[in-house]
This record gives sequence, C-alpha cells and structure tokens, in this order.
Amino acid sequence: MTDTLRPDPDDLLARIATEEARRSRGRLKVFLGAAAGVGKTYAMLEAAQARRAAGVDVVVGWAEPHGRAETEALLEGLDTVPPRPIVHRGVALRELDLDMVLARRPALVVVDELAHSNAPGSRHAKRWQDVEELLDAGIDVYTTLNIQHVESLNDVVAQITGVVTRETVPDTLLEDADEITLVDLPPDDLLRRLREGKVYVPARAETAMERFFRPGNLMALRELALRRTADRVDAQMRDYRRDHAIRQAWPATDRVLVCISANPLAPRLVRAGHRLAQRLGAPWVVLHVEVSRYAPEAESARNQVAQALRLGERLGAEAVTLEGDDAATQILDYARLRNASQIVLGKPARPRWRELAFGSIVDDVVRGSGAIDVHVITGEPGDDVPAAMPLRLVPTSRWPGYLRSVGVVAAATLAASLAFGRLAEANLVMVYLLAVVVVARREGRGPSTLAAVLSVAAFDFFFVAPHLTFSVADTEYLVMFAVMLVVGLVVSTLTTRLRRQADSARSRERRTAALYGLSRDLARLRGLDALIDASVRHVSGVFGRGAAVLLRGTDGRPAVRAARPAPFDLPPDELAVAAWVLERGRPAGTGTETLPGASALYLPLTTGERVVGVLAVRPERAADVQSPEPLNLLEAFASLTAQAVARAEAADEAARARVEAEGERLRGTLLGSISHDLRTPLAAIAGSAETLLSDGEAIDAATRRELVAAIHHQAQHLGRLVANLLDMSRLESGGVDLRCEPQSMEEIVGAALARLEALLGTTPVSVAIPADLPLVPCDAILVEQVVFNLIENALKHTPHGTAIDVAAHATPDALVIEVSDRGPGLPAGAAERVFEKFYRGRSGAMPAGAGLGLAICRAIVEAHGGWITAAGRAGGGAVFAFALPLDRAGEPTP
Repeated sequence: MTDTLRPDPDDLLARIATEEARRSRGRLKVFLGAAAGVGKTYAMLEAAQARRAAGVDVVVGWAEPHGRAETEALLEGLDTVPPRPIVHRGVALRELDLDMVLARRPALVVVDELAHSNAPGSRHAKRWQDVEELLDAGIDVYTTLNIQHVESLNDVVAQITGVVTRETVPDTLLEDADEITLVDLPPDDLLRRLREGKVYVPARAETAMERFFRPGNLMALRELALRRTADRVDAQMRDYRRDHAIRQAWPATDRVLVCISANPLAPRLVRAGHRLAQRLGAPWVVLHVEVSRYAPEAESARNQVAQALRLGERLGAEAVTLEGDDAATQILDYARLRNASQIVLGKPARPRWRELAFGSIVDDVVRGSGAIDVHVITGEPGDDVPAAMPLRLVPTSRWPGYLRSVGVVAAATLAASLAFGRLAEANLVMVYLLAVVVVARREGRGPSTLAAVLSVAAFDFFFVAPHLTFSVADTEYLVMFAVMLVVGLVVSTLTTRLRRQADSARSRERRTAALYGLSRDLARLRGLDALIDASVRHVSGVFGRGAAVLLRGTDGRPAVRAARPAPFDLPPDELAVAAWVLERGRPAGTGTETLPGASALYLPLTTGERVVGVLAVRPERAADVQSPEPLNLLEAFASLTAQAVARAEAADEAARARVEAEGERLRGTLLGSISHDLRTPLAAIAGSAETLLSDGEAIDAATRRELVAAIHHQAQHLGRLVANLLDMSRLESGGVDLRCEPQSMEEIVGAALARLEALLGTTPVSVAIPADLPLVPCDAILVEQVVFNLIENALKHTPHGTAIDVAAHATPDALVIEVSDRGPGLPAGAAERVFEKFYRGRSGAMPAGAGLGLAICRAIVEAHGGWITAAGRAGGGAVFAFALPLDRAGEPTP
C-alpha cells in the first residue's frame, strides 16, 4: 500500500484560494499561557528582539511590563508607538494608537493583552478588533493571551475557578492564528513568583493566591492551555496530511474508532471502545457502515444499530453512519481521514466457509490497517451471538416482483421467437440480457437473479437444438449458457447496486432539501411565532402525523406555542414528559430508553448549555425515528429550531433593552428639560410669597399687586407645562377621542388669540383669514391648542415687538393654516427635529419651554389625518404650516 496518492483537485483549489487570501493578510502569532505571570510578555518581547536582530522592522504598539525590570529591559532598542490619551469621565486613560501604527506601517507590531477592552471613545470596543484591522492591513502581529479569555472556555473556567471572565476573545481568531506558542510554567513556580511580587504587588498577590491562583485552579488552567495547543497542532497535522494526500495514519495522538453492525455484540463493542478511549485519554468515534448490498435483517436489527449509536453518544463518542459498497474500505478510509490510531471490531461469528466464499471484514481491515492498531473483541460465553453473519442479502421484493420477472422473461421469449431464424443466436441472447436489466432496474436483486436463470433455461429450451427440451446436442452451448448466466448475474448485481445508490442519493437529496427549506425559512422570517410555526410545518411534513414546539411558560412549565395540526393535545402525563426533557435537556418518549411509553418523541431545543424549549413529534411508527438517518435529520431540525428560538429571544431581549434604554434616555431628557422650567416659576412663586408673608405690612399696594401678579403669571406657566405633559401622555397612549364637527377656522384662531392675550402684550399679530373659507371637520379644542402652541412658539423665538403673522387658505382637499415670524429662523437640519419631544431651539423674547409644544401639535394634526411642516421664511424667520382634510375620509396632499 502506498503512503500517498494524487491530491484531490477540489482540495487543491480550496487550498490555493485560502493561500491567496492569506497572502495579503498579516501573520498572527499568539503567546498563550495558563494564567498571568507565566512569562508571556517576556517571551513575546524576546521573539520580537530576535526578529529585530534579523533585520525586521519591529514596532511595539502596546506592551505591559507590569513594573518587571527584566521585561522592561527587553523593550530597549525597540521602536515604541506612544499610546493614545483618552479622557473618560474625567479620568485620563491610555490606549493603543491604532492610526499611528497603521501610518507607521511596520513589518511586525507587538500588541500585548489581546483580550483587553478599549476605553469608550476608541474605534473598536476590543483590542482583538484592533489586531484584526492590523492583520487586514498586511501587518504581522505578536500578541499574548491567557487561556481563561478564550470564549468557548468561559463557562469551563468559571466552573473551575468560580470567577466569570468578562473579557473574551472569539475562538475563530485563535483558530485562524498562524502560530500559537505555549508559554508554560508549573504551578509551584508560578506561585513562587507570585509570593516574590513578580506578578502582582504583595497585597494583591495575597488576595490572588486565596482566590484565583489556587494550586488546583492553576493545574486545571494549565491542562486547558496544553490541550488547546495540542488540538491546534493536531489540526495542523491533519491539514498537512490532507494537503500532501498522505493516507497512512500518523499516530501522533490517539483516536479510537469503534465499528459496529446490527449485532447483539454492538453495545459490548461500544463499552469496550469507551474503556480503551478512557485509558488512552483519547477522543473516540462509533462508526456504522451501511453496505449497499446488505441491510439489517429486520426493523429490530436497525433498532440495535440506533441504540448502539445512542449509547456511544451518551458515553461521549461521536456517532457516524456511512454508506458504501465495501465496509472494510469505508472503515479504513474513514480511519485515515480522522487519523485514528486504534480500530475496535467484533469477532466474526459466521462459519469459516462463508468467510472464504464471501470474504471477511475483519481480515480485510487487519490487512489494510497499516500502522493502525486493530482490536478484535469477542463475546462472553453467555452472549446471544448469531451463528451466521448479522447482515444478510436483502429480499428486495415480495412475490409479485418474482411473478413480474417471469412475465418479462416470457415477453423476451416471445420477442426472440419472432426474430428466430432472422437473427443470430448471439443477438437472441442480447434480448434476454435486456430483460434481466429491465427486471433488475425495476424489481431488485432477487427477481433479476431469477430472470437470469429463467433466461438461460428459456434460451436452451426454445432456441437450442433439439428444441423444446433441455438437452444440448453441442456441448459448446454449455459454455454459452455459463457465460450468459454469469453476465446476467453481473448485470443484475450492477444494476441493482446503481438503483440502490440512486435511491440513497435521492434520500440524501430529500434530507438536504428539507434542511435547506427549513434553514431558508428561518433565515427569512422574523418574530418568534413565525419562526417556530415554520419549524413545526417542516417537521410535521417530513415525520408524519404531527409536531409541536413547547416553550417555557410564565410558570416555568412547558406550553405548546405552535403545532401542526392544531390543536396538538397533550394530556398531563405527556406534558410531564416534556417538562422532564425541558429540565434535563435529554430526549425522551417513544423510541428512546426514557419514558418510551409516551405517544410522541420529545427532543430538547438546546443552545450551548441552555434548553430553550422542546420539540414534540408524533411519528406514524416508532421505528420511523429510531434508525440513524431520520433521527439525525430530526436532531438537525431541533438544532436549527433551537438556534432560531434563541436568536428570536435575543432579538426580543435586545429590543426590550433598546426600549428600556430609550425610556431611560427620555426620562433623563424629560427631567433635564422640565427641572429648570419647574424650578424657575416655583422659585419666583416662593420668593414672591415669602416677600408678602415677611414684609406684607410694609409693602405698598402697587408692589403687593406686582408680587401677586407674578405669582399668578408663574402659576399659569406651571399649569401650561403640566398640561403639555398630560396632553403628550394622552396622545401617545391613544387616550384622546376626537370629536370632529364642522368648525370655523376664524373662530378657532380667535379663541387661541384670546387665551394668549396676556402673553402677547404689545406684540403685534396679523391675521389673514378669508371670510369664504369652508368649514373644516375637526376637534375645535385640540386644533385651538395647535394654533395656541404655534403662536406661543413664535413668541418665544421672536425678538420683542416683532410681528407674528397668522394666515389660512383652502386647497381642493384641505384647509391650510400658517404661523410665520421674523425670528432667527430654523437651524440647519432642524425642520424635522423641531417636532421631536424635548427639542428646544434658541429662545427669543420668552424663555424656551420643555420642548413639548410642537410635538403635541404634530400628534394632534396627525390624529386628524393631516400634516404639519416647518420651513424657513423668505427674508428671515420661520413658517409653521399645518393642514386639516376637508373630507375626513381622505388625507391632504402636502
């Protein structure tokens, strides 16, 4: 056996594309350690100094020596980019100056502490994002990382140390690193460095040794770092073997492959493989090969395979099912693909003569294993091992198929008889071979074998002299019969195999199409209800009578959220099964070993360590979800559904967080906006009242009247402010009912001006309302408030004594009212913002309010089906216009 073969062209193309992408990207080298103080920064700076000595342009973007003299000494001679100062909440902070490094563009930059969180105001939130930008710019990066900052290990580290690490780095960044250097230090040496003050200051070191830096924690973190580095090296070795098309396994690390079939010994093989993997401390795989020319004896045999695969998964194995024509070849190819060092097989139980006649999988695997160790496990004396091979030839058809094969041979005989005497005997043989192909294509192996035998017999009986007898005058015909039979059987076998492969391909296509359809719908739809409804629709369409998704209710128990067909009735005992699955995160129900008497199969919808719900499926038959293929497909459906549910819940949570944040922002804006408006009139009222109380007898009547008028004026101001707040609250909550009746706009404007008489004082107001304006259907009180707010707004932002113009005119479908002033006008880009809540512009003759008046105007006008705009006025100032539809069934055109 050769150790290498021609590389796969697709792999070569993919490799070339990857190399092309990497060529323009910088190289990343990560110095990985188990904890702080193992010497990562020291090792990184040593490597940087070596590169500088080799003539490479090296720059220190960020280094944290932590006051260690030996580390600071390694910075000498290296060009250092000054840190970028950032002031946050009055505190001066320093961060990596990313722009300066990019402008300097060195060949190699040193960036310490990859998991660091940047200060607010930086371009990126995390330092690893800075590193990615440097790599994209083609700059090589040296960086450091502690194992507890790897995102996928966050929960594991928290469970070991009791400390939740907030700063994490995505696993993809570590997986894409060009090189990982493990900086290792035994726990005793690290604790000694800690006591000597070489890691933290003494006071902090004592606290660290009592909490995070306990010997057990350090040993566990060290193992995690070693395993992570070993996994990376193993992945690199697999890539090398794939790139160089090396088939021979390299047992640099152990991996156990347990091969099972439909045999009572399968669970024993799985347990033996588990013990072997535990002794070796190695990952392991349980493999079942479905051979195209064989199939399990019956449904019970398929259940044996499914139970053995599930047993392996419970014991921590990876369960894999393959299809192929030769089990030994499939086993060896997969073992080399996964770089397995150990193969576990069961001892053959069939007679020796059958092994000599049909071959032995064990012998073929042993002969072809090469450097892979093969373990053959025998059964116990009491094991119920069948005397024959556990796989048998499949009876592909029932008796109607055999009858149809007889009919096809009879039809071929009739056709040959019509051509007899006109065609040579060899051509008649072709007619019979065509019949064999037809039977094999439609009926399978058994009927096609019968057709081959009947074809030889019919040809001999009808077309070989002496005719109508099985006697043969010329012995050379015996050779023809033998060749005809062999060719017929070979054609039958090949045709049947092609048919099985086509059926298998169609089955895989259906599974792929089902998964694609579900994933496409889940990616397209939005909202939790739409997502789970799509999932239930696809699952019920594939697996039978019904399916449902149960999510955790407000009481913590599962409740049906979507079902097909609806209603999906679950009695209390079935809900108890779903609750068990929701709490334990393991499958239960029909077809499983847990509560198998249930009417449905319940699968947990798991994302990471969290169970978000339960998928319930009622198959037509329990066997439909017990074999590996449908069970794997169902688990894939459950996985996609769980991810969709988690994504929808995360989106809902983010939306709630945004709403809460917006509410907090609005609350803060409201308090900030009205606090001054409340304090000012209250202070004036309190001051005037205090003056009246303390000096009331000594104050003359005129002064006393001024103080009372001031109290009255400020109380009115407070009343308007509170009224605006209440109006805005009612409008936003939909608590205002419009009482629309035909109204005269002249009367509405007059009422608003009457209310504003005290505020207007000597400010001139010009009113231009034609007498022939049509009546407009509206709520007079609310529209009067709109006019009031617009004139008051113009008064606030207009210099004292400047005229305010109010005009109205009719369009074919609306009545338009305009309020114009000669104030400073609108700031650039403020035409829409002025109608936002709490927006306040520059004040003029009066102090600005809380910023609610114009927002109330827009809410009222839009409630009437109208529009409101703000624009600059020719010659200076602003124009606010709003329109009310003359016909309440339509909307006015702006």
